[in-house]
Amino acid sequence: MAEYRLEDLARASGISARNIRAYRERGLLDPPRRVGRSALYDDYHLSQLNTITQLLRKGYNSAHIAEFFASMRQGADLADILGLQRAVLGSAKQPPNHSTAVGIDADCDEVRQLVSYGMAEVVGGKVMMLDSVAAEILDRSRDPLLYLRALLRFVEATEDSVDDLAEAFVASLAELYQARVGANYLPQPDEMEEIQRVVQDYRALGEAVIAARFDEATRRHMVESASGYTAGILLGGEWERKRRA
Repeated sequence: MAEYRLEDLARASGISARNIRAYRERGLLDPPRRVGRSALYDDYHLSQLNTITQLLRKGYNSAHIAEFFASMRQGADLADILGLQRAVLGSAKQPPNHSTAVGIDADCDEVRQLVSYGMAEVVGGKVMMLDSVAAEILDRSRDPLLYLRALLRFVEATEDSVDDLAEAFVASLAELYQARVGANYLPQPDEMEEIQRVVQDYRALGEAVIAARFDEATRRHMVESASGYTAGILLGGEWERKRRA
């Protein structure tokens, strides 16, 4: 999850730093994470600001919005323009307390790409993976750089398609929500649990469909790849030369 200083958050949201401070003082915006004297915001704060902006445009006043967010903090788990974002993304996550080091040269291009994707960081000259599963795989491999290149290729290949899937999912989820409660309805605290369950069920269905389709496509491409490899050996005479050898 990205982190922003106040000035960065202002640029990303299009809301002045002064107004962001005012939102925070009025209880509209969650407090930032403190690291020494620095205040760090994340993507959830950005979504909150987008929510505040859109609700103000719909005619809600700041007191009403503050009450809405206060109710959510007391036991609901919903945000976004009409209460969706937190149910989809989950509670704002703190950065991991520690990362896992892997034996890869920190100065190579692949590591720089990995850092740019937010999947690793370089600390004291060591590559620290932020994902424990990826770290375990790289750590146990005989050629971690080869695995890393495969990981980067996969990330690059899926970047646009994953974004399209996420956009379609959020759009359909918003339609579902608005059809259920109405386009301009702010749910009451006692309605949050049911709405959250519906949203989470819908996400589970979406993930199941994506996983099944990915599995099906992977199997198809593996069969096609194996068939092409075998055909290349037979047509190129490699099989006969290997058999005689």
